[in-house]
Amino acid sequence: QVQLVESGGGSVQAGGSLRLSCTASGYTYSTVKSDCMGWFRQAPGKEREGVAARNLGYGSTYYADSVKGRFTISQDNAKNTLYLQMNSLKPEDTAMYYCAAKAPGVGCFSNLWDRRGMYNNWGQGTQVTVSS
Repeated sequence: QVQLVESGGGSVQAGGSLRLSCTASGYTYSTVKSDCMGWFRQAPGKEREGVAARNLGYGSTYYADSVKGRFTISQDNAKNTLYLQMNSLKPEDTAMYYCAAKAPGVGCFSNLWDRRGMYNNWGQGTQVTVSS
């Protein structure tokens, strides 16, 4: 059974940085080149939205327009861990952040990476709060 555990959330002032981590157990992601993991976020009263995703074997990445140039998704295969480096944080980045993974071998795809219904494993979330 796959489990995803996030960490690294917290409270920062606008302009600050945080790095989120997501450690997987039960499956070694990047076993298949098209393995896909991503980060989503959900603010109060809003729908969960895709933030970034990564094809763990090919290294291709995808970002929401709102975070391009500020957030970076990366991985450490030895630790079976996905990261989200968040710089130049804004108050509108405040949300619960979730790590997610698609079934093994199911790629991210440039037009489908942010479809939350295509991810079948989710972490419990980590809160990020950015104050102005």
